[in-house]
Amino acid sequence: MKAIVECVPNISEGRDSEKIERIISVVHGIKGCAVLGVEPDSDYNRTVITIAGEPESVKEAAFRLIQKATEEIDMTAHEGEHPRLGAVDVCPFVPLKGMTMDDCVLLAHSLAQRVGKECNVPTYLYGAAALNDEKNLLSTIRKGQYEGLEARLSGGETPHSVHTQFPDYGPKEWTEQAKRSGGITIGARGILVAYNVNIDEPDAVVAKKIGSLVRSTGRLIKQSDGRKMRISGILPMVQGMGVSLESHGISQVSMNLRDVEQCPMHVAYEACKSIANDHGIEAPGSELVGLVPLEAMLESGRWYASEGEKDEHVLVKAAIEGLGLSQLDPFVPGKRIIEWALLEAVKS
Repeated sequence: MKAIVECVPNISEGRDSEKIERIISVVHGIKGCAVLGVEPDSDYNRTVITIAGEPESVKEAAFRLIQKATEEIDMTAHEGEHPRLGAVDVCPFVPLKGMTMDDCVLLAHSLAQRVGKECNVPTYLYGAAALNDEKNLLSTIRKGQYEGLEARLSGGETPHSVHTQFPDYGPKEWTEQAKRSGGITIGARGILVAYNVNIDEPDAVVAKKIGSLVRSTGRLIKQSDGRKMRISGILPMVQGMGVSLESHGISQVSMNLRDVEQCPMHVAYEACKSIANDHGIEAPGSELVGLVPLEAMLESGRWYASEGEKDEHVLVKAAIEGLGLSQLDPFVPGKRIIEWALLEAVKS
């Protein structure tokens, strides 16, 4: 494949496995792309789906999945812990090989127009695909969630400005279809890597300190008279917090690396490890959540391998060992690296 794009639809169903399978089944058999990951969460009542492949194939897969999800999921009966706007809450395109962000913006616009027209779903564009700056952040578009959408489309009381209130495509009023499906946000964004560093303590005391130091927003300092000051953190484009992992008797610094080029995994790992060591605590390994681009693994592999090493398999092995990615569960490159998993899926 000369060009590879990733698409990560999040559907508002994480409990009914048969319904999830019916939604995903419409993607199987589309030449040039494959479903690489399906991660349901019953508490969130949400499933994260990873599709990758050739751009037009992935766009077609995303449309069929959205169309099926809006038929299967009734938002009037939906409950879950995660913020959501509709049956397919979000659907971002992510550039991988031979793709630019502008290419992904074009895919997002094309898909949004088709979804709005053929599925009659209120459709918002966000991220790099947003039509105005106020719609850039997903959290801004999601304000009020599904429960606030009726007022939003009916001219009632809403927290939204005139620039974020109405969808870019699809109905701009409260219809029976909108009532059932809710709204959808389609966009384009860079690669986001969900990455956790393991800290050898059960109660997350040090992990929470590390999280507040490494995350980009840093720490909020408060005076007794109510004055506040924020001190920036160590790492760029990183969200992070310390949490206890009771099932393993350890803690983690749970992070979203929002731009893995600005903050590679080994930089995040070594920063957390250094601070933990200052507190007399070990950071024996780390964990990737979901799939990871090959280049992110190669970049970390270059740090841990011998200088000048160029063999991809050697670099990936060095990254796995250096980051301790198999400490909790075996890290299988053929299933966890997007390009390699896609290659295996296309072969089969």
